[in-house]
Amino acid sequence: MKTDGPAAPRPTDGKSAETRDGKATDKAAELKAAEARKAGRRAREVTIKGIAISPGVAIGPIFDVDAAPAAAPRRTITAAKVEEERGRLTTAVATSRKQVGKLKARLAILPEEAQEELEPLLDAYAMMLGESRLIRGARKRIEAELLSAETAVSDEADAIAGAILAAKDDDKAGLRRRAGEVHEIARRLTRNLTQSGFRSFKEVPEGSILVAEEMTPADAALLDPSRIAGVATEEGGADGHTAIMLRALGIPSVLGLPGLTNALSRGDQAVLDGRAGTIVLRPGKEALAEGRQGIAAYAKERTRLGKLRRLPSVTTDGEEMELQANLEIPAELPLIAQAGAAGIGLLRTEFLFMNRQGLPDEEAHYEAYRQIVEGTDGAGVTIRVLDWGGEKDMEALSEGVEPFHAGPNPALGLRGIRMLLRRPELLEVQFAAILRVSSLGPVRVLLPMVTIPEEVREAREIYDRVVKRVRRRGVTLPEKLPALGAMIETPGAALAADAIALEADFFAIGTNDLAMYTLAVDRAEAEVAHLYDPLHPAVLRLIQFATEAALRLRMPVSVCGEMAGNPRLVPLLMGLGLRSLSMNASAIPRVKQMVRSLNVDDCARFARRVMEQSDPKRIQELVMGFVPGEKG
Repeated sequence: MKTDGPAAPRPTDGKSAETRDGKATDKAAELKAAEARKAGRRAREVTIKGIAISPGVAIGPIFDVDAAPAAAPRRTITAAKVEEERGRLTTAVATSRKQVGKLKARLAILPEEAQEELEPLLDAYAMMLGESRLIRGARKRIEAELLSAETAVSDEADAIAGAILAAKDDDKAGLRRRAGEVHEIARRLTRNLTQSGFRSFKEVPEGSILVAEEMTPADAALLDPSRIAGVATEEGGADGHTAIMLRALGIPSVLGLPGLTNALSRGDQAVLDGRAGTIVLRPGKEALAEGRQGIAAYAKERTRLGKLRRLPSVTTDGEEMELQANLEIPAELPLIAQAGAAGIGLLRTEFLFMNRQGLPDEEAHYEAYRQIVEGTDGAGVTIRVLDWGGEKDMEALSEGVEPFHAGPNPALGLRGIRMLLRRPELLEVQFAAILRVSSLGPVRVLLPMVTIPEEVREAREIYDRVVKRVRRRGVTLPEKLPALGAMIETPGAALAADAIALEADFFAIGTNDLAMYTLAVDRAEAEVAHLYDPLHPAVLRLIQFATEAALRLRMPVSVCGEMAGNPRLVPLLMGLGLRSLSMNASAIPRVKQMVRSLNVDDCARFARRVMEQSDPKRIQELVMGFVPGEKG
C-alpha cells in the first residue's frame, strides 16, 4: 500500500541521527584535544642526542633551511635522444666546474684553516668533473642503457659509492668520505641537469643556530663563522668532509640528530653543545643557565689548551713523549698544525689512488708528499706505502694493475706488503718519490702488514735498487737515507718482533688491526663489535712483546692506532715503555695534558699491575680508575 509524504529516514547502523551527531561532536573535540596536546609538546623543552662534531656551546634562535631536491625521476630515452642527453651532461659538467671554481675563489674570505682544509677537497671535486669514472660511466649508461643524463649520473654514482662502501677495509671513515664525495658531485650535476636551485645562507640571521636535514662540504664552505652560532643536522657523521670543515671553521656543531627537523619550529630558542653532542629545543631556565656556563667553561678551556700547543710534551720527572698525528688526506694538515703535533706519525697514501683514471706516477707522488712535508715545517713525516688489497675499489689500480682475486676473506688475503712485493713497480714509484722529497725534510718509510722478516728484507732490496737508480738520475739525496720501518698489526708480527726488528729500522704498532686479528672481531659487524677490546690481555701482551723487542735493540717504536689518542690509556702505554704516539690531531691537546701530569715511575708500576691481570673487566677498572700522582 502506497503512502504519501517522504519516507522516514532509516539509520543503517541502528543508531539515531542524534547519536551520530554526538559522535561527530566527540570526534571534533578529540581532534582539537590532540592538536592542543601536540602544540603543548612543541612548547615543551626537548633534548635530542646526536654525534658531537665541533666543540663549543651555542645559544640562539633556530633557523631551518631546506635544500632543493637533488634527485630526479627515473627516465629512459629513445636511441634518437642519446646525443642530446650526452650534450646535456656535457653542459652540466661545465656548469658544475664553474661553480666549483667560484667556491674556490671564495676561499679568500674564509679563515686560513678553512682555506687550507677546503682547497684540496675542491680540487678533488674538479678532478671528478673531468674524465673521471663517474663521468665516463654516466656517458656509457646513456648510450648502452638509454637512460636520461640525470638517471645515468645517479646510477653510476650509486654503483661507485656502493663498491667503495663494500670494501673490506678497516678504515671505514675513509670509505664513507670517498663515497660521500662521489654522491656530492652527483647531486651537483643533477641540480644543474634539472636546473634546481642550490641552498643559500644569505637570509640566516646573525647569531642563529643553523638546522638542516643534511649539509654537504660545499654548503659548509658558504658558512660565515662570524655570523652562525652553531650547526645541527639530522643526517651526517663524525668522519666526513662536512665534519672536518665545521671543525676547521670552529663552529659548534652536532650532526646525526634523529627527528630534529620534526621537533622544531623556526625561531625556537635552542642550546647546542658540540662536545656533548646534544641540542636542547625551547630550553627552560635551568638549561639556559647550563648553556651559559658551558660557553664560559669552553672559552677557558680553549685558552688553556691553546697554551699547551707551545708547551713541551714532557712528564713531571722530565721524560719526553713524542705526540704525532695521523694524516689520511692533505685537507687535514691545518688541523694538525693547530693541534701542535710533533710531525706526522702515519701518512696513509691511499688517497693518491682514489678518484682517478690511471695510476699516479712518480711526479704525482712527489708533489703530494712535498706539500705535506713542507706543511710540517721540518717536524718529520712517516709515509706508509700503499696498503691495498684486491677487495678495495680503486679504479686506478683495477685498470692499471693485472687483477687478482681477493678471495672469500680479503682481510686474510693479498694485501699490504704482500701485494706490493707481488707488484714491485708500485713500490718502486713510491720509494723514488719519498727519496726525492727526503731532501726537503725528515721522512721515514713504513711498510704495511708485515708478518715475517723476509718481507722486510725483500722490500729493502727493492729500496736499495731505487736509491741507486735515483742517484744515477742526478738527484741529490741526504746523507742519511729515510729509515725503513715495519707496521706490527698481526699477532704473528708481534710474536716474531725479535726477528723482524733485526731487519727493520723502526716499528709502528697498529693497534686497530692488531686487536681485530687477535680477537677475530670485525668492529663493523654489529653482532660481534662488542667483543672488540684493545684492553684484552692478549692484545696488551702482544703490544708489550713488540715494544720490548724494539727497545732491546734501542730501535724507535710507536703506537699509531686509536689507543694512542685515548688519554686514559697513556699511563699504561708509557708504563710499557712507549715514548711515541700518533693519533687523530684533535686528540693531541688532551693527550699532552695527561702526559704533563704523569710520572714515569708511577706509570711503570701501574703497567706491571695491569699486566698481572687476566680479566679484561678488571683491566678496564684499573685503567679508568688511574689517578696521576697516586702510588701503586
